[in-house]
Amino acid sequence: MARNVLAQRSPDLTKPNSIKHMLEMAVEKAGDKIAYKYRGKEGVTDVTFKEFQNDTFYLGTGLASLGMASGHIACAGENSYNWITVYLTALKSEGVFCPIDKELPDGDLVNIIVGGDDDIIFCDQKREDAFRRIRDQIPNVKYFVCFDREEDEGEYLSYSKLMEKGKKLYESGDRTYCNMETADMMALKMLIYTSGTTGLAKGVMLTEHNLISLIHYGLRAASLREVGLSVLPYHHSYESVAGILVAIHRNVTLCINDSLKRVVKNLALYKPGHMYVVPALVEVVYRRMQASIEEKGKTKTIKFAIKLSRFLRAIGIDIRRKLFKELHAALGGNLVKIVCGGAPLRAEIAEFFDDIGILLTNGYGITECSPLVSVNDDFENDPKTVGRPMECVDVRIDDPNEDGEGEICVKGDIVMLGYYKNPEATAEVFTEDGYFRTGDYGKINKKGMIMITGRKKNIIILGNGKNIYPEELEDYIGGIPYVLENIVYAERDESGTESALAVQCIIDPETLEKLGVEEAQKKLKADIFDRLANLPTYKQVTKVYVREIPFVKTTTNKIRRAKDGSPM
Repeated sequence: MARNVLAQRSPDLTKPNSIKHMLEMAVEKAGDKIAYKYRGKEGVTDVTFKEFQNDTFYLGTGLASLGMASGHIACAGENSYNWITVYLTALKSEGVFCPIDKELPDGDLVNIIVGGDDDIIFCDQKREDAFRRIRDQIPNVKYFVCFDREEDEGEYLSYSKLMEKGKKLYESGDRTYCNMETADMMALKMLIYTSGTTGLAKGVMLTEHNLISLIHYGLRAASLREVGLSVLPYHHSYESVAGILVAIHRNVTLCINDSLKRVVKNLALYKPGHMYVVPALVEVVYRRMQASIEEKGKTKTIKFAIKLSRFLRAIGIDIRRKLFKELHAALGGNLVKIVCGGAPLRAEIAEFFDDIGILLTNGYGITECSPLVSVNDDFENDPKTVGRPMECVDVRIDDPNEDGEGEICVKGDIVMLGYYKNPEATAEVFTEDGYFRTGDYGKINKKGMIMITGRKKNIIILGNGKNIYPEELEDYIGGIPYVLENIVYAERDESGTESALAVQCIIDPETLEKLGVEEAQKKLKADIFDRLANLPTYKQVTKVYVREIPFVKTTTNKIRRAKDGSPM
């Protein structure tokens, strides 16, 4: 069992008693500070914490006038200031906030909207068109409020008109929304439907107590900078809770990234000190930096500079930001910390960023845990782990094997109520003594840090009884410069036994061309053999395939596996 010890190093933070209180605290302390920056039609728009709070008052009053401030309030659309306004307005209301993945196909939208009992949906124009197509299948929805709409049209309302209506009512003294108080901090406040790599989505029920606990203890475990770049999709709990809500409590200026294609440009525009990302995005940035270094003929220069820097740091001299000034400039110049989560991170990538003066910390979480369970901190960052558990949780390893590896189970203030209207699924994931079974396998090292091994459902059990976690091998293979993505799985013999390890890889032909490789299959097989050479014989991949078509993925960019663990 592991407990967090980071509180001994952390600043004294006042714990808010509600989301409403949290925003009030931010306004009282930093009302005139810029809370959000985003691209508008006339350039970058700034919004202060006080202005943001007022916008929630106006929208909330408008919602109350429709009788919708106590219902299930959903939102589907691109990352935007309006999305965040709906989010906080809903969290401060008597209702429940229901973020919807904007990329879902129509059939999944119907299941989630009906299953989640959504009463009103905020959306952009693209999503309004989708909701019109499925209107007859979602009779529970009373209104659709479109961010792009200028005029009301029956049940399809204009966001700006609703804001104007709410502002007039508020300024005339209507305090229906403002006087709302959360009756029960332990009741459902946020309903998030998961998009796992297998199986149907389930509605995760988070309470206001869960959210407040994550915000407070998350900041006691990990520090933020004054300006952050908000990149990941807002419907994902990692960004919406650990990103947006934590930033408000820390009074961070959050710059809204409007497109993944513009991440590098927005780094240059906003010059943030930190950002939250997933490993896939870090991998892209890392590969581009390596390619740029190689193209400029600076590979040997950078390697020498890293060796020099390591030597100087060993004697207490840190000149990384001067040595690697050009690399920092490409990332805006002020970036000093990247918080990574959502999937395993290759240690060599974290080490590279550390070598050039950017702290890349990896954490571990799951939506059912609001979503953060553990995180590396600024003082002790071990990229081979996902850090220590947060102060408010107990973590234990169930049924550990001889190496101490078993299923990671979590108990504490951030663990969900259960799955919405699904008591059977809820019962399956909780132990008799109240621990949540994450479905992830791992172990806890001597320092109390969690090491993730892989997903329980992905474990390969060979005919000789050996257990293999494909994620371990995928991590090694992912280090080959021209391998963009890969999936390791077991091929079965005639009896159905998992007898041989295979891998499918998507490779980058441009990198291979630069390397002068003509036989990709032969080169790939040789390089994989090299990467896995030090592993036991039973972990050797014997069948290697170059995949021509993209892997099927979830909307959070995770590769989907079939029930037998193979790629779909």
